[in-house]
Amino acid sequence: MKPRFRWFRALLILVLIVAIGLFATGWWLLACGRAQLDGQQRVIGPQHAVTIARDALGTVTITGQSRDDVAYALGYVHGQERFFPMDLMRRVAAGELSELVGGAALDTDLNHRRHRLRAVAEAAYAALTPEQKHTLDIYRDGVNAGLANLREKPWEYLLLKAKPEPWRSEDTMLVIAAMYLDLNGDGRNEREQHIAQMRAVLPGPLVDFLISPDPNWEAPLQGGASPSPVIPGADVFDLRHAGTPGGQVKLAETSILSVDRFYPGSNSFAVTGNISRSGAAMLANDMHLSLRVPDIWFRARLRYPDPTAPKGQRDVVGVTLPGTPALVAGSNGQIAWGFTNSYGDWMDWVRVQRDPHDPNRYKVPEGWATIESHDEIIGVKGAAPHTLHVEDTRWGPILAKDTDGTPLALSWIGDLPRAYNLALMQLEHTTSAPAALDLATTFGMPPQNFLVADSAGHIGWTIAGNSIPLRTGFDPQLPADWSQPNTGWTGWATPSQYPRIEDPADGRLWTANNRTIGGDENALLGEGGHDIGARAQQIRDDLRGRADFGPGNLLDIQLDDHAQFLSRWQQLLQATLAGTHDPSLGQLRQLTAAWRNQAAPDSVDYRLVHAFRDEVHKLVLAPFVAQIQRRFPDFEWPGPGNQEAAVWMLIQQQPVQLLDPTYHDWHGLLLQAARDVVDTLGKQQGGLAARTWGEVNHAGIRHPLSRALPGFIGQWLDMPEDELPGDNNMPRVARPASGASERLDVSPGHEDEGILEMPGGQSDNPLSPFYGAGHEDWVHGRPTPLLPGATKYTLVLEPSPQ
Repeated sequence: MKPRFRWFRALLILVLIVAIGLFATGWWLLACGRAQLDGQQRVIGPQHAVTIARDALGTVTITGQSRDDVAYALGYVHGQERFFPMDLMRRVAAGELSELVGGAALDTDLNHRRHRLRAVAEAAYAALTPEQKHTLDIYRDGVNAGLANLREKPWEYLLLKAKPEPWRSEDTMLVIAAMYLDLNGDGRNEREQHIAQMRAVLPGPLVDFLISPDPNWEAPLQGGASPSPVIPGADVFDLRHAGTPGGQVKLAETSILSVDRFYPGSNSFAVTGNISRSGAAMLANDMHLSLRVPDIWFRARLRYPDPTAPKGQRDVVGVTLPGTPALVAGSNGQIAWGFTNSYGDWMDWVRVQRDPHDPNRYKVPEGWATIESHDEIIGVKGAAPHTLHVEDTRWGPILAKDTDGTPLALSWIGDLPRAYNLALMQLEHTTSAPAALDLATTFGMPPQNFLVADSAGHIGWTIAGNSIPLRTGFDPQLPADWSQPNTGWTGWATPSQYPRIEDPADGRLWTANNRTIGGDENALLGEGGHDIGARAQQIRDDLRGRADFGPGNLLDIQLDDHAQFLSRWQQLLQATLAGTHDPSLGQLRQLTAAWRNQAAPDSVDYRLVHAFRDEVHKLVLAPFVAQIQRRFPDFEWPGPGNQEAAVWMLIQQQPVQLLDPTYHDWHGLLLQAARDVVDTLGKQQGGLAARTWGEVNHAGIRHPLSRALPGFIGQWLDMPEDELPGDNNMPRVARPASGASERLDVSPGHEDEGILEMPGGQSDNPLSPFYGAGHEDWVHGRPTPLLPGATKYTLVLEPSPQ
């Protein structure tokens, strides 16, 4: 063999050895970051031994001699299985993410740091009762012990070349703050800003019409439907004589990218015991959130002595939120409970009148007050720190400007320490639905629809959350001047003011982010962007379609992907295309003529009708958006879906004064929408006939770091890109990166029949046997048992002498 070939072979062998060594080292470090599953571990904290059992899915059953010991063990498990996601949640809320991942997160940090939520969390922790502080301290110690007892720090920190910071008691308050941000529009209140922009440009009656609720789809628990929208006449607004020196509005490029922006939401429904097979009431809950790897929730069963429980042993099962010691949704054998986002109005813009002689002062009812200034230093990995100057008023931080340039402060309950506590944990000991409803008004959490079912057959609904503001003297949908006496938030709703429904006559309750009530009670809650109601209506009708229920029947409703909402749009498309001689439009008509009425992955008709509705909405709204964007380029339509009533009424009644002058008549606009569908989708490979719903509605459930890694590694970390049934305006909500973060169905006292599906596994370590466990059941709607299966692993935490 020639010398140069020997050198080449030796070099190749050396490179191979180095590659194998690096792979082995990486694999070993990854394996060392896995949670300990078996054996014994001595720890300082619990008073007695605590057993942590796991089944094949990784569901933990924690058995201890006290709730304190169980809280410690739950923290220990969270720290071993989920520390990195917990760290992300506290950092996102505090505006400290850039310290860990670099400048890519700076914009997020800037938006969140303006709220100074770490200071809020510290104040909230300081204000807790001694008992709640003690619980958080015990949980904190468990988290840090779990982290410390890993043989190697979680793999994400190795990749980021960072060291995990210990968990602090107040960090649990930051996890709650992250939920406030997620459920309250990221703490930005853009919806009301955009409504103010609309009112600054368009006549009031026109704005009222364009954003009217749709009475055709509403399904409140109490109170009637909203009044039908009123189309403004030409004397109010006429597109043929408005907007340009030439007298007509021309169709312009707009920012209406979609009319169905996803908002975090959820479904929950319940039936009384007289229509359930067990005789106990039944609850279903699927919380719709952004989906990630691992899933936001963590399956757990907690067992400890409790004299109020059957046989003196408390046994609670459901989902926990890593970063907190609470069971968020589940059953304790006597009650079962769940939540959906209420979309009440929990924030208001306040016009700040600065002193013209001293800009550091602003007007308040009693005279002048001084603006509090804070310089927030945001660390940025690999770069110089960024300084953010925050101006605070008594109402909240100054975050924006009104349409006339006046500074706006945001008054938001998420910025108030009073809105944070651990009262939710008392549900573990609550024995009846009425008692749970009484308790709900004390919870320090984002205000939610709270649904509860008990073993005696009773059900109930109220709003959970201790901070519903009482408003006086202003329109909460618009920025207002609170410097006037008796204007603004004047207190907090008392428990007697909270709306409440118990054991309705037909034995059924449902919520799906829709308006749930009417009248003064609805005015108390306010309008924060309610869902249009089609989802709630379909759930209501599904519930009324049965007279007896088991857990599988509730799951069937959760999985309902029938396209009731789009059916009238399919009929409209067929009517629009009737008699057309355009071959491309003829194919569109043919492909949508046989309506399957289902958002199935292989459905072409659903995909095309969905696209047609989207295009119609864009074309109808375009001239109004163009008008507003001329003055406010950042304007976006204030969703979600609140233009459906106006658009449908316009295309039915066809008022010429509100038709874009680009079109000769409304039929021309509808034909153009159909052509846009053909032009956009028909030119793709395979043409219109290949455009299935699953092509765009497939899972995109990713690990937060997968995008930063080579593709083959990132795909290994992410969940499979399964094609998914479902859509927004039906019970089975599904979008690529959002949807049901869990599906719970349970009758308290009959947990052995319960169901709990989740889209991701228990652990964030890809070498764990629980990474992604249960995902396939979630994709295909197969009922995963709520209770843990046979024990496969057992770890015992033994108290160590101090």
